[in-house]
Amino acid sequence: MNGPGCEPVFIISVAARLLEMHPQTLRKYEREGFIVPSRTTGNLRLYSDEDLERLRQVKYLVAEQGLNLAGVQMVLELTQRLRSLQARLEQESAHGAGSQVDRLRSELNALMVLLGAGEPEADPRR
Repeated sequence: MNGPGCEPVFIISVAARLLEMHPQTLRKYEREGFIVPSRTTGNLRLYSDEDLERLRQVKYLVAEQGLNLAGVQMVLELTQRLRSLQARLEQESAHGAGSQVDRLRSELNALMVLLGAGEPEADPRR
């Protein structure tokens, strides 16, 4: 997954401060396999914007939704599958599939918001 936002730039103390989490919590989530930060030659952890987004989702799922770590793992896997489906849907919409694609896109977006991995769409009636 090397794309925009994937360049590891934040050391653990900065990442923890940005996320308002303790560095030990970041280490715990790494042990659980939720993230795999890059490492410098001196073995310092480096976090990318993508890592931070994933950690924000984990924080939301634990703190706001009350999930345990097994539940978080399941949601992260589901989120990855939904993102893959979103990408395929975007390819289809480029081929002009119309209102059905728009309905599916809206439904996927609502699921991503529920999982803490997306932003709510603006209400089109406003």
